[in-house]
Amino acid sequence: MKNVLVLGAGLVSRPLVRYLLDEPEFHVKVASRTVSKAEKLIQGHPRGNAQALNVKDTEQLRDLIKECDIAISLLPYTYHVKVAEMCIEFKKNMVTTSYISAPMKILDENARKANVLILNEIGVDPGIDHMSAMRIIHKVENSGGKVVSFRSYCGGLPAPEANTNPFGYKFSWSPRGVLMAGRNDAKYLENGKVIEIPGKELFKHHWPLEIEDEGLFETYPNRDSIPYIETYGLKYAHTMFRGTIRNIGWCDTLYCIAKLGLLNDAGRDDLKGITFDDLIGKLVNTREGISTHEATEKFLGDDATERVFDMLDWLGLFSSETLPDENNLLDVMTDKFLKKMSYEKNERDMIVLFHDFIAEWSDKKKRITSTLIDFGIPDSDSSMARTVSLPAAIATKMILKGKIDVTGVHAPVLSEIYNPVLDELETMNIVCKEKEYSL
Repeated sequence: MKNVLVLGAGLVSRPLVRYLLDEPEFHVKVASRTVSKAEKLIQGHPRGNAQALNVKDTEQLRDLIKECDIAISLLPYTYHVKVAEMCIEFKKNMVTTSYISAPMKILDENARKANVLILNEIGVDPGIDHMSAMRIIHKVENSGGKVVSFRSYCGGLPAPEANTNPFGYKFSWSPRGVLMAGRNDAKYLENGKVIEIPGKELFKHHWPLEIEDEGLFETYPNRDSIPYIETYGLKYAHTMFRGTIRNIGWCDTLYCIAKLGLLNDAGRDDLKGITFDDLIGKLVNTREGISTHEATEKFLGDDATERVFDMLDWLGLFSSETLPDENNLLDVMTDKFLKKMSYEKNERDMIVLFHDFIAEWSDKKKRITSTLIDFGIPDSDSSMARTVSLPAAIATKMILKGKIDVTGVHAPVLSEIYNPVLDELETMNIVCKEKEYSL
């Protein structure tokens, strides 16, 4: 019997836990701060158990890792390195869906010495995006070609019938995480030129994106795309761009929300008992005799269109509603967004992943696209949960069964990792469909 330790029982955990419990040789322990969440995932399964976890209790965490054969960290990303260090110490493999951080990368040599695999970025974005991209890149290279341009886009959105609010967005994962991502700096390569965008200007840089058979979206840069030139081995690429997909209108509105200072997480002592209208008034320095709405128009200037103001009105930023009991603006907005943009019962979410390559051979040039459209299951798992956690679950199974035999700190860009994972995802109807166009 192989012992699997799952750290965390959040929104995306259920498909992973249920998948691993379906394997008769696996015992699955779910450790979570809220033990009731872990118990709900296990559902009394004879080969599963739930345990309360205080992740700051180092000895408790050490004991859990010492007892397992593999640890899956679905904790907040700030804990992954701590877990990885313990996995290396006790010679246990580890899987996580989060980005490889600089401190995690440093552990590569120690992981190799310990004969341990620390597999990161095995979700959807990052994850399926890497794997589906590498399958195409390797196919091009193996046929004598080279990829000279790569643009990749991904987003979690409401399914068309569930797209019922002006923002065109609902939360299938952490609202705070979504809003915090709106403060990230970005960098990408465009026709040989490095473009750098400071976080405060992020939502100013967005473009329409048309996906065949799916319609028109908008996209904006996702973090730093430059390291992926090396990750994907794209030594001939003059363009490398990774973007986030949203419905039209998101970026202009989020830019104004950020400009108002509403994504700031600095502690404040002047929020208790005031209304949203009072708050916005403070932020735009409303003067006596002028409405908050008028003062906000002046403050935002040309950045706020009529559509943006309609969305801010819908959100309730000029309302007499009292602020939630939070001590910073980011958490106030997290609470507000969650209340206004949660999925109703039986509504479906949708994952959109789109790759756009330009590849060259000595005698031809092609555009190659890869499109994944996946929908959540009404009254069951969201698409976000399935596409984030099932790749990690499949990889975990492959590692435990000796079908992935790699050591060190990795993303899933090696064929021995991405091929079996993508092949099994296809049996679950999570499929990237490729098309080629002559240029």
